[in-house]
Amino acid sequence: MRLLPFAAPLALGACAQGEPRPAPPPEPAAEVIGEARDCLPLNSFSSTEIRDDYTIDFLSAGRRNVWRVTLPNRCSGLRAADTFTYETSLTRLCRNDIIYPLQRIGNGFQRAGGCGLAPFVPVKLEK
Repeated sequence: MRLLPFAAPLALGACAQGEPRPAPPPEPAAEVIGEARDCLPLNSFSSTEIRDDYTIDFLSAGRRNVWRVTLPNRCSGLRAADTFTYETSLTRLCRNDIIYPLQRIGNGFQRAGGCGLAPFVPVKLEK
């Protein structure tokens, strides 16, 4: 029983959270070329590129326009899934809409936990 007073501080210390680590900068780097938009019409982009668990690039046909979304929180499994789905009743995707990484399970997909979007920032990707 004499170990109990020492065990409690050790157990509490193991539960303490450190400072959140900032996300590493996504590759490729990008230069902001305009004002952020809260929504992006669905017909504005034809594909997406998931850079990491924080960053998605929305690309127009021919890659003439690129909008980068940096998620406010890590979307666990997004990069590993390399694809996502969303639901919208509008003809646009907006900040705070929810995306769901799709994990391949056997011959199908399973929707993972949802992640909130952020503003769409027009960028020029560095080569």
